[in-house]
Amino acid sequence: MREIVFKMERPGLVEEGQTVEVSESVSPVNVNYMIEPAVAMSGLFKFNERLKSRQGVVKKIVENDRGFYVTVEFDE
Repeated sequence: MREIVFKMERPGLVEEGQTVEVSESVSPVNVNYMIEPAVAMSGLFKFNERLKSRQGVVKKIVENDRGFYVTVEFDE
């Protein structure tokens, strides 16, 4: 299992336990992921850290003064 944290701007867009699809955005130097449809965005990863799966399950949602952080678990 692999967990990735995504930044979400508004509450209620996903729920814990929900299965989500992610899309990949590739730049010349790195890659990042977005929970579709444009719900939350991950940080940057190196090419050798790319996800093999495009579907995961929301494990937890944490709110702090900077926003909402969604932890998604991928079966890898």
